[in-house]
Amino acid sequence: MAEVSDSDKALNRALWAVVNERFTDAAAADMWSRPETVWGLFSVPERELGVLGEVRGLDVAELACGTAYFSAWLARAGARTVAVDLSHEQLTTARRMQAQVGPAFPLVQGDGERVPLRSGAYDLVVSEHGAAAWCDPERWLPEAARLLRPGGRLVFLTNSLLSALCVPLEEGVAGERLLRGQREAYRVRWPGGGAEFHPSHGDWVRLLRGSGFVVAALREVYAPAQAHDHTFYEIVSKDWATRWPAEEVWVAVRR
Repeated sequence: MAEVSDSDKALNRALWAVVNERFTDAAAADMWSRPETVWGLFSVPERELGVLGEVRGLDVAELACGTAYFSAWLARAGARTVAVDLSHEQLTTARRMQAQVGPAFPLVQGDGERVPLRSGAYDLVVSEHGAAAWCDPERWLPEAARLLRPGGRLVFLTNSLLSALCVPLEEGVAGERLLRGQREAYRVRWPGGGAEFHPSHGDWVRLLRGSGFVVAALREVYAPAQAHDHTFYEIVSKDWATRWPAEEVWVAVRR
């Protein structure tokens, strides 16, 4: 199975520079100012999913953090967080938010497949719409395991496999028909830019176990009835996501 090439990484980095300029920079203040931890495109509260548990006092690494709002939420809850992302532009926005909104915590520019953090130093590794879609799972999952202490947890959110199967080949919004084979979704390079990974559930279990994890939970995430379509990441509509899971949260424990 093909990994993300250097050219694809450069493409992803350039894509996120554009996304940051057009969308996430303007949205960062809202995300950083939210009073509670939420997940995914439709802001499903952590208190409903219950996948993180108590984070106070934990050492936490966030991979592919974007503008690092998720790390900010965890830091306010008492975690000692460090946030890692490949995009200079996204981290620049995160630094501005630290100065304007707070709190401050380390921000590190780095590749989720080669994380520049020391081994065995963390109790929790998290990634919310980051590493799971944009990094090769055969590379980033062993890195997550390397960062964790024995018994530490990995919690990550990614697009649901079903949504990846239903998005048109030329990009767009998921419909009600399967438009690609399941094995084709493992790695998708979009015509408009960007390379993503969408393993099947069986692949995720195999890859997690092979990296030294025990799967503890899989939560399928739907849009709440009162949700609205996402501002810019329109892979699924709210109406679609109230019928089928738009995203998945996986929880795994380091052996």
